[in-house]
Amino acid sequence: MTRVALISGGNRGIGRAVGEGLAEAGLTVVAGARDPDSASVADGIELQQLDVTDQASVDAAVAAVRDRHGRLDVLVNSAGILSWDEPPATDADFDVMHSILEVNLFGAWRLTKAALPLLRAAPEGRIVSLTSGMGSLNDMGGGSPGYRVSKTALNAMTRIFAAELGDGDVRINVVCPGWVATDMGTTAAPRTPQEGADSVVWLATMAADEVPQGGIFRDRAPIPW
Repeated sequence: MTRVALISGGNRGIGRAVGEGLAEAGLTVVAGARDPDSASVADGIELQQLDVTDQASVDAAVAAVRDRHGRLDVLVNSAGILSWDEPPATDADFDVMHSILEVNLFGAWRLTKAALPLLRAAPEGRIVSLTSGMGSLNDMGGGSPGYRVSKTALNAMTRIFAAELGDGDVRINVVCPGWVATDMGTTAAPRTPQEGADSVVWLATMAADEVPQGGIFRDRAPIPW
């Protein structure tokens, strides 16, 4: 049977490119969008209302995938936000920080938890989340504290899930796509959405006996946490 993928933030930027890559690889792709009526995707990709900050929306999206396809093999946590005007940590705006964490950390966590029963029922469940080098403890810098903390926490969540899932059939990893030219990354970024999506598609489609557990990757290679 055809494998099925659900992608949050799947109607734009890196998420859209991931969906197109997975569809080209032969998967059935469901692209989550907060407002599907105003969103668009490539031919053959399904649109599904999905707001990762809303538990009811998350539950409805997972149920829709289950009811339409009877399975879920790949979950991609691509939805994310960044405020370029965010004050430094020394003068933090906690309302802004909370809004960023709600999407980038809790949104991914909420969707992963909701999708886990279907992923566990799949023969080769995969979870791939989009992180950022700005969340790396290895070379942590200043500025954008909400975004940085959200991605560092997402990395930690991935390691925790990997430990709890163990060596079973569900594998979870994160990908740093680099600085990508999207609405969030701006046109100044040097990488295309397709380049940013490549490692996600690679992890989602590689042979089952080669899939790592709890790793962080950029350009198909491990990078420091």
